[in-house]
Amino acid sequence: MAEKEPSNKSEYVTLVSNDGFEFVIKRSCANIAGTIERMLNPDHNFAEAVSGKCHFENINGVILEKVCEYLYYHEKNKDQKDVPDMEIPAELCLEVLMAADYLSV
Repeated sequence: MAEKEPSNKSEYVTLVSNDGFEFVIKRSCANIAGTIERMLNPDHNFAEAVSGKCHFENINGVILEKVCEYLYYHEKNKDQKDVPDMEIPAELCLEVLMAADYLSV
């Protein structure tokens, strides 16, 4: 029998960039990123699991916004075939790639 999630666990979490931008996204989307999933896992005893808020001191708002867009894009298209690439401006590619690596996306 599968365990049910605790009822006090919100369907949404907040991701906060180093410049103070907050992105409220669905927990199911946030959990696509392995680092965020571990931060929010109550078994790991991180403060983020209690608050539902993850702070990223090394990711700015522009990049975190693209990461959030990707998480939703992935969730929406996970069972689709022939999904077009997500548009990322060339000047952001390196930083988005570094953030994705850090977040285990």
